[in-house]
Amino acid sequence: MAKLITLIKLLPKAHQIALSLLVIFTVIIVLFPSDDAKASKHTQVGKVDLSERIQSLQNAPHKGDETNSPNKQSEYSVPLAFRTPTPPGQTGSQSNTSLQKLQALTPSKESSPIADLNPLAASDNTILTPTKDAENAVPYREADLLSHKAYKVSKGDTFGGLANRAGLTPRDVYQITRLPKSKKNLLKIMPGEEIIVTKDAQDEITQISYQMDKISTLLISKNEDKFEETVNVKTITLENKFITANISSNFWNAAATAGLSANHIMQLANIFGWDIDFALDIRKDDHFSLMYEEEYVDGQYIGTGNILAAEFYNQGERYTAVRYTDGEYYSESGNSMRKAFLRSPVDFKYVSSSFNPRRLHPVTGQVKAHRGVDYVAAIGTPIKAAGKGKVVEASYNKYNGNYVFIKHNDTYTTKYLHLNKRKVKRGDSVKQGEIIGTLGKTGRVTGAHLHYEFIVNGVHRNPRTVKLPKSQPIDKKERTQFAALSKQLMAKIEKNKQLQYANN
Repeated sequence: MAKLITLIKLLPKAHQIALSLLVIFTVIIVLFPSDDAKASKHTQVGKVDLSERIQSLQNAPHKGDETNSPNKQSEYSVPLAFRTPTPPGQTGSQSNTSLQKLQALTPSKESSPIADLNPLAASDNTILTPTKDAENAVPYREADLLSHKAYKVSKGDTFGGLANRAGLTPRDVYQITRLPKSKKNLLKIMPGEEIIVTKDAQDEITQISYQMDKISTLLISKNEDKFEETVNVKTITLENKFITANISSNFWNAAATAGLSANHIMQLANIFGWDIDFALDIRKDDHFSLMYEEEYVDGQYIGTGNILAAEFYNQGERYTAVRYTDGEYYSESGNSMRKAFLRSPVDFKYVSSSFNPRRLHPVTGQVKAHRGVDYVAAIGTPIKAAGKGKVVEASYNKYNGNYVFIKHNDTYTTKYLHLNKRKVKRGDSVKQGEIIGTLGKTGRVTGAHLHYEFIVNGVHRNPRTVKLPKSQPIDKKERTQFAALSKQLMAKIEKNKQLQYANN
């Protein structure tokens, strides 16, 4: 080697330069093989060794070492599927950035099972799905591999049978039915309902869901070998609505035609039920207006909310009601809408006999005072206590049939005759609206009805016209706040009325 160097030194300088260039050219050919050689070295059929590509990138010269020709790409640029497109105005590829992205996509030794099966799987379980255009590869996660199947409850189905079809074991069913909410709901599933079973890529059950109602879903998740339950409750959105209507025939038809739901019609009747007899007191050209709530979940209507405020004109007299934060209704001035007594203790079809001191008895034909009101309804219709009190009589005789007497205080007593069945006994305390019996035709009667008497200081009074005592008004501490709310709501009702009249 020393002799070769000495010989080279003896050559003219021009020859030495030429020989050096030849050596350098030979070294370049050896170290940098052609594209075909690289392809045979790094490419296998159907598989790319990412580790070798990274090693090649690490050994490759940087951008500054390459030719500046605009038509020449770096021989060791990042593969197309992993390259970030270069925005207009920028030149070349970012070698360091591309290298980092490629390294991030290399499976680690402790990669997930999905990453082990797919050489393109990322360490965070993100799978790059091959597409025609590799640059537009779409990432998927393990959650996207889950499958969901609904199992509908058929007639005669049980949760056990449904679970068996879904692939649950008897042990799974036992564990699930030991959970409080699951036991309460799944053991009472009805035809038409369904459960949704979620399984993973290994066909193992991961979750069971059951919609309990419009807003609540029971979720049963499997954690290792145990099941856990949670209830997912959707958020209810309330929207305020306004309706006004004029009565031409009857209250129900007018309300329904205006768009009021059956539930809100009953609410409105109950609110004003202490002041207005909706079976007998309604007249043509009576009218009403109200603001109420409708409930929505995910933009879908699911039901009615509360009536917020209402105004009712009956036979020229104006009645108002405003709902306060305690859930009770008060007149716009703050007086309770709830009276100490119901105007009528039964939902009736019509009155067959009114209060009449000189009525002819329908059986004997003799003049005998009718000291109450007879309400006709179907046998079995519930009879309600008109007010809070104590049952002083509950028995049977051939004239009254089954009867109940309630003493409310030293001033008021109510009587209920001809019941089909009694639901209370002597000495019981009852609340207003509590069911005390059912309507019938026991005793001396010509047909099924309730005979109802209202006694004030020992004197029979007409239940339909007697002035009923009021409950306590709103608390003094709440009056200022209530007054502001009442003024606001009643002003909205008036404004909406004017707008609707103008549009008509």
